Order: sequence, then structure tokens, then C-alpha cells
Amino acid sequence: MGERSAGDVRTADGAAEIGRRVLRLRTERGLTQRQLAEPAYTAAYVSTLESGKVRPSEAALRHLAARLGVSYEELTTGRDPHDAVRLRAGLTDARKTLATGDAKDAAVLFEELMAEAERLGFRDERATALVGLGDCAQETGELAAARAHYEAAEQLLADEPLPRRVPAIRGRAVAHFLSGELRYSCYLLESAIDELNASGLHDPNALLLLYTASIAPYMDMGAHARAARSAELALALAPSVDDPGLIARLHRGVARTLIAEGRTAEADASLAKAQELYEQLRIHTDLAHCHWMRGYVHAQDGNLERAERELSIARDMLASKRATLYVVQVEVELADVLRRRGRTAEAEALLLPLLKRSTGDGEPEAAADGVAGGGGAASGLTAETGAVHAGGAHRLLGLIAEERGDAATAEEHYRAALSLLERTGAAGDLADLCRLLGDLLRRAGRAEAAMDAYRIGLGHRAAPGTTTLGPAPAEPPV
Repeated sequence: MGERSAGDVRTADGAAEIGRRVLRLRTERGLTQRQLAEPAYTAAYVSTLESGKVRPSEAALRHLAARLGVSYEELTTGRDPHDAVRLRAGLTDARKTLATGDAKDAAVLFEELMAEAERLGFRDERATALVGLGDCAQETGELAAARAHYEAAEQLLADEPLPRRVPAIRGRAVAHFLSGELRYSCYLLESAIDELNASGLHDPNALLLLYTASIAPYMDMGAHARAARSAELALALAPSVDDPGLIARLHRGVARTLIAEGRTAEADASLAKAQELYEQLRIHTDLAHCHWMRGYVHAQDGNLERAERELSIARDMLASKRATLYVVQVEVELADVLRRRGRTAEAEALLLPLLKRSTGDGEPEAAADGVAGGGGAASGLTAETGAVHAGGAHRLLGLIAEERGDAATAEEHYRAALSLLERTGAAGDLADLCRLLGDLLRRAGRAEAAMDAYRIGLGHRAAPGTTTLGPAPAEPPV
């Protein structure tokens, strides 16, 4: 559906625009007003129409379109329907480039398509290109730019039914999640779910997108029951969805809830299903995410050799696509596995370049030589780009410092991690970190400071998912 424009016959400006278009096309074809009008209309009627003094009926416009050798749509809107087909094919190609190649190359294609869609007046195609640009920016770690693209797409489709806006809403929520704004991410997703269900717009694809996107922020906030319920509802919707990419994303989300319940074998089976679908679809970034999560599953299971192998595969795949933010996040989890395998020097060498340092003017300073870790990412982790993983990196560095007896450096890293994680509301990570900091302070004889650390951790663990979030969103009749 296109937006109402000057070419809309229902407005005076639209009638004038159509009149000018009829005049131009008639002149180009060397027809007189009488030749164009006959046999159904008069030359006087055509003259009045061309001057914009009459709002033509649909029947009159179809007659004129046939005489001029153009489609009814082209005459009334000035748009060639073949242009829409060509734009959609281009958007499909750009999406394939993003899935299988470099996000920056895909962004160039989406930019060109967006500009052409704007020039031709195709609103839906322009919005689709904006979501594509948001996905590209998200993959390369440019989260502020990603949010701006998603917001622009939402505004463009403001008068469209909500299911049409869901991909942009979901993208914006994920960008906020990656920035460490877990509560706001949940708010965006839950608001959209509530609106869909309250209005009776039970679109399975839209709901599946929203439910699967909500699992990760719920898990990080400690709202495990709510995450599990989202996974159950998503699974119930799956038979109504025929998009294999969505189904694969569902299996990835479900695996997270299974891991939290200690059902690692089932989680690995769910990830294997997702991986098979991604391999068939050649969606490289999501396939890398499957390797990433399988590495996490093996680490939870204590199979550190397999965990290192899966995480290394994920890092290399993401680095080849220049998915910089995801590369550094994987490297934090890989460093954890290396530390647990007794290779603390390798772990520390991987972690230190990931954390950007602040310069005197408050601007982040790039990692040494412009490279973060072994994956070749061009930027590190900050509060704005990966607060949860930045906190995780500081936590690991604190553990390494503590293991070599450097209590002062360990405390410095733990407090840096605490500052980052308190902004996110990642309840489980905060509780674990406060325990580590409290134990360190207690061993140093600083009992009062240790009690303060323990209290912070207990406060965040009090009732995860209830004190930090509102009522659960309404459920669809599935």
C-alpha cells in the first residue's frame, strides 16, 4: 500500500497532478484531445481534466489509460508497476548479501534501493530498505544508527496495521538489548504483543518474531519463567508459520530456556535443528550464532574442548562477515573457556583489547592497532555497545587478577563490571558479580564493604521478572 500523495485523485492536488500527467502522455503520443476522448468522452472533458478542474472517475481514468497505452496504476500514481517488482527483487538480493556476505556491501545495496524507492514514491519498499539498513548497522555494531533506521521505518509505516511495523519494532528492541537496555527492550516487545493481541491482530509471523526476540532480554534479567512462557507460545505458533528462517530463530530462542533449566542435551538438539535450517538457507550470521550458542552449551556441560572449538568457529565466521560487535562478544565467552582450561595468559590477551579505554575528552579510544582480539573486530565493548559482555570481560579479568594474587586489580575490574551491569538489570550476572566482590572484600578484612556488595546482589535477585517488569503481556488464542 502506498502513501497518499499529490497523485491521489481524491484530493484537488491529486486531480491537478493527474491532469498534468494526462497532458504530458497525450502530447508525447501525438494525440489530440478528441482522439484521446473518443468514443466515450468529449474533447472538452479531456481539456477540463488536463487543467485540473475536474476529479475524474475510475471509469474515465481506465479509459484514458487504455488509450494512452499505460496501466491504470501508472496513470493515477505516476509509478510503473514494473518498478515495484524490480525494487522488491533488489531488496531480496540485498537481504541475501547480508545473509551470506558482508554487511557493509549489503548496506550499499539497501541505500541505493531506499533512495530509488523514495524517488519513485514506493513507501513499503522504502521501509523495507530501512529495516535492512538497520540490520546491517546492528551486525556491524553501529547500534545508534540501527535504532535510527528502525525508527524511520516505523514512522514511515505509522498508519499501517501493526503487523507491518513489527520487523522494525523487533529490530529496535534488539538494538536496545545489545546496548544493555534490557528493560526498555522488554517494554517495546511486550507493548507490541499486547497491542496485537488486544486488537485481534493475531498474525503468527509477527507474534513469533516478538516472542522469540523477548527470550534473550528476559533471560538476562533473570525472568526465566517469562522467557520459558514466551518459548512455549512461540512453539505453539510455529505450525502456522512457513518461514524457515523464523523457525530456526525460534529453535535458537528455545535453546536458551532449556539451557537455563539444565536440559543441555535438549538445548543442543534444538540448536542442531536451527543450524540445519540456517545451513540450507545459507544464512551465515545466524549459523555462526548457532555455533556460538552450542559452544555455550558445551561450556555449561563442562566439555571445554568442544566449547572452544564451537566458539572459535563462530568467531571466525562472524569476523569474515565483519560483524564486529558479535565478534567481541564471542571472544569474551571464548576467553572464559580458555581461563577454565588453565590458559589464563591467552584469555587475558584476548580480553584486554576488547575493552575501550576513555581518553581525556571522554571519547572512547580504539583498541591497539585498531584490532580487538583475535577476531579482527574494529571496535571494542563499551556501556553503549555491549554492556553485558563488557561487564563479563571485566569480571573475567577480575578472576584472573584474583587467581594471581592481585587483589587491587581484581577489585578494580569487579567494580567496573558492577557499574556496567547495574545499568542493564542483568540480575543473574549482577548477583554472581556481587558475590565475587563481596568474597574478595571479606578476605581482605573489609567486612562492612563486603556486606554492601552482598546486599546489592541480593537486591537484584529479590524477585527477578516481577519487581523489574510489569504484568506479563496478554496471550494469543493459540
